[in-house]
Amino acid sequence: MSSGISKNIGVLGAGQLGRMLALAGYPLGNRFTFLDTTGNPSAGIGDVIVDPNNQHLAEFLDKVDVVTYEFEHLPVALVEQIEQHKPVYPGSRAIAVCQNRVEEKALFDRLGIPTPAYRIVESAEQLEAAANELGCPVVAKSVTEGYDGKGQAVLKAPEQAKEAWNSIGHPQLIVEAFVDFVREVSMIAVRGRDGSVVFYPMAENQHVGGILRYSVAPLPDLAASVQETADSYIRMLLDELDYVGVMALELFQTRDGSLLANEMAPRVHNSGHWTMDGAATSQFENHLRAVQGLPLGSTQAIAPTCMVNVIGQEGDNAAMLAIGNTHMHRYDKEERAGRKLAHVNVIADTHAELLEKVRACQALLPDAPPVAWSFESSL
Repeated sequence: MSSGISKNIGVLGAGQLGRMLALAGYPLGNRFTFLDTTGNPSAGIGDVIVDPNNQHLAEFLDKVDVVTYEFEHLPVALVEQIEQHKPVYPGSRAIAVCQNRVEEKALFDRLGIPTPAYRIVESAEQLEAAANELGCPVVAKSVTEGYDGKGQAVLKAPEQAKEAWNSIGHPQLIVEAFVDFVREVSMIAVRGRDGSVVFYPMAENQHVGGILRYSVAPLPDLAASVQETADSYIRMLLDELDYVGVMALELFQTRDGSLLANEMAPRVHNSGHWTMDGAATSQFENHLRAVQGLPLGSTQAIAPTCMVNVIGQEGDNAAMLAIGNTHMHRYDKEERAGRKLAHVNVIADTHAELLEKVRACQALLPDAPPVAWSFESSL
């Protein structure tokens, strides 16, 4: 009798997300083969095929039963080619949409998911006109590529348009109005092959320089109606794309409680790392369950949890592990400015205790920004 588990999982990309997928999949009896198209893999686990020139695809396909990915900046044609031979989850359409901010915004608009006001521009002159129309400050982003704050510029005045256009260096930009938001939040949801969907509690995120530094969940002051709205938005996206696996949706929560979609990611996501220790089933395990057609696991939060990203330089790891109920996840990467090296999941019985413990972690990390949350209004 078949176990229903696909033993050999192929992963496009070989970074820390792939590493964490493998660590979640080994207890399921999975084996992992990574196809690295960058020439610079860092997974440090499983069987890694380094193939920047697409010479070893047949070898990769021969070793795997089902394919997923941990990095969406892949040639869509490559994913479509793989789909002709092996099941790929999520499908190539999700990658195509997420690689192009114009396509992504059009999808949000079509589904009625609200976004910040935006314009699409193809010259410095059009950028200046959009900045005048939307009102500064605005953020200009490359339509393709760009993540962790790259390929972006903030214009504080329309006169900065030429400088911003030249600094980004892309032929088409999307220009977004700034949002008067009270916090940045994200939704992580999982859709199975059978169309079933489960939702994790919404997380609040703190970014510095376009890089995520802290995510906390569940939120003590989040109205159930706001969670339900976010659930409905991400469910529409999952169903429209006939999606299988984990999806992340980043949103802004405004002062009146409404949500504006920022962007989506078709993969396991940094803002879901808290689930590794703070939820009944991690996002990584649930992604693997989904792509193999297995029942999805509970997404219930175990306790208040905060994910602390370690960026650029490692801190005093031993001292952080001495803080009660902290869990270290290192990526086996060399230190480099702006590079994600590890994350620490901090768990506590109350949000007040969590804040105290996260501040203790922050003090042990070089250049870690102060935590922006107080939670005092909800205690």
